[in-house]
Amino acid sequence: METDDVIEGAPAADTAARVREVIADAGVSQREFARRVVMDPSKLSRSLSGTRRFTAAELARITDEGRVDAGWLLGTRPLAKETAPVADVQGGRPLQIVRETVRLIAEHGFHAVRVADIARACATSSAAIHYHFPGRAELLEAAVRWCMDEDTARRAARLAEADDAAAELRQLIALQTPRTAQQRRQWAVWLDLWAEAARSTGVGRLHSEYYRQWRETVADVVRRGVGQGVFRADVDPRAAALTLTALIDGLATHVLSVSGPSSDSAADAMHAALTTHVTHTILAD
Repeated sequence: METDDVIEGAPAADTAARVREVIADAGVSQREFARRVVMDPSKLSRSLSGTRRFTAAELARITDEGRVDAGWLLGTRPLAKETAPVADVQGGRPLQIVRETVRLIAEHGFHAVRVADIARACATSSAAIHYHFPGRAELLEAAVRWCMDEDTARRAARLAEADDAAAELRQLIALQTPRTAQQRRQWAVWLDLWAEAARSTGVGRLHSEYYRQWRETVADVVRRGVGQGVFRADVDPRAAALTLTALIDGLATHVLSVSGPSSDSAADAMHAALTTHVTHTILAD
């Protein structure tokens, strides 16, 4: 059962036809396009065939990836497909908007951030923000997804540097210890997301799914370590991942509650506690 909002307006078949054009212009397979817009390939296929409607968040990402006008995609404006140049999300206006949104969320929380605040931070208008993101909900979701993508990319880079699972786990612990301003900002967003998850909001459900994937990543590392002989043979990977990620969350919350020079000491204590836990419960003797 779909739980995300859908946009009413143009018939689903008309919207699907326009999305097909966007995919064709992208010059990639349907599966690859689904990956680029962070959408399940089966959902994209069903939406294109007319058995499912695109959600507002999905259409927002398709608009951004395809660099097309949202009004054209929805059939509310009978204009050419590209009515204005849309900056590349990798380095243009959409990325600036998302980054400023993340910063404001970290500083003030989800419910305090308005589109007008984001426009002011980007030195632009609310209309310009809506050109790239149809509504506040879509923008907030895009900001959360960007945080998750950034976290995943950093994690992959760290794991690639490791020689074995023990080194991988050490890298993950270092990555999750909020020392830098960027790490603290990202953790502030994660903490706010826990409240959203408890309320079962759209971004909350997104966070819950991402957290499940993060915990599974830790379990996979532990599982590899057991196979390599660097972790104890009797360790349950899922149980170990559940305990370790819970410790990380609790200790990071404490670190973020400390400001000034004391935050460095709190981060050091967090890292030491996590390392001690791994040494005593997971590492092979």
